[in-house]
Amino acid sequence: MRAFTAVLSRDVLVTWRELPSFLLQTIVQPLFVLFVFGTVLTDLGYVQSGYGAVLLPGIIALTGFFGAVQQTSIPLTLDFSWTREIEDRLLAPMPIHLVGVEKILFGALRGLVSALCMVPIGFVLLDTTWPLPSLPLALGVLTLGTFCGAALGLVLGTVVHPDRINTVFAVLVTPMMFTGATQFPLPQLDNLPWFQWVCALNPLTYVSEGMRALLVPAVPHVPLWVCLDVLFVTTALFGWIGVKGFLRRSLD
Repeated sequence: MRAFTAVLSRDVLVTWRELPSFLLQTIVQPLFVLFVFGTVLTDLGYVQSGYGAVLLPGIIALTGFFGAVQQTSIPLTLDFSWTREIEDRLLAPMPIHLVGVEKILFGALRGLVSALCMVPIGFVLLDTTWPLPSLPLALGVLTLGTFCGAALGLVLGTVVHPDRINTVFAVLVTPMMFTGATQFPLPQLDNLPWFQWVCALNPLTYVSEGMRALLVPAVPHVPLWVCLDVLFVTTALFGWIGVKGFLRRSLD
């Protein structure tokens, strides 16, 4: 555990030194989505004035989830290919699978920081409020969502070839972003049942819906217990696959 803590502390220190560039990588895209959909289109009258309350929890979920995916998969791909920095961690006095667990924990931490940075930005751009008693549980749902994203990032970082990681992100991230119920509640897609089923297969959907269930309960949403169950199962599944893949790549 001392070695695990030392490796994690080193990664946190490096992130702190590179904090501005790290935040720019993770919050610029959701910031502009929030600004355009929540402010510009509202002022122009193309969307209702209360749309920001529905949008903000989804954008925060999006930032945390994909921040964790990106900050886990891309550095890991580079470590296994060109930089070979992973060899230093594999020589640490701890089991190899714990190095993969550390990657998940660190990626989830970076995703959570990115998502929390979007909260004050959202309050500045949008006229919305949240119920204070629900904030601790909402933070728990967001944290679970970032762990799910980091576990998925570990899978991608160990399975995808380095030359194809950008292609995979271009093909995977955009569809997941627009089918993750970040901009609309899933129950209101009853008139598009096929698209509702597609969104239901996306784990990001349950982060967005869990956040809405706690922060804007008046809006139709998936029950919180369903969101938590799905996130626990998908996190465990992605984590198991990711750690297995990490062990295989490390031994190779």
